[in-house]
Amino acid sequence: MKKIITLIAIVFASSLSFAQSGAKIEFAAKDKTIDYGRISKSSDNGIRAFEFTNTGNTPLIITSVQSTASSTILSQPKTPIQPGKTGKIEVKYNMAPGPIRKTITVESNAVNYEEGRVALKIKGEVIPN
Repeated sequence: MKKIITLIAIVFASSLSFAQSGAKIEFAAKDKTIDYGRISKSSDNGIRAFEFTNTGNTPLIITSVQSTASSTILSQPKTPIQPGKTGKIEVKYNMAPGPIRKTITVESNAVNYEEGRVALKIKGEVIPN
């Protein structure tokens, strides 16, 4: 009986470690948010970058990056990010005066987020010239 319980415990522990195997994405920005702060429309181009690292053990593949209105995705990785390597996603806010509250959705093969989907945020305020 002890042997069966030990075997079940080993199989269970192995399945837990197997579930965590794969690409993992970790963003440098605190809370996955870029805070523009208070910025002037005339003195800022609105471009920022979300930097990330693949902390997993297989290549990270970014399959899609989508933004809400008023922001544009300027660049995203087109090739897999190898384990331990970094990448970035560049976004541009259109600099319309007023508060900034936008979401960028990243879809990938990362196992540390449900369905590989991560919500990034930009916030701040654009003040008129």
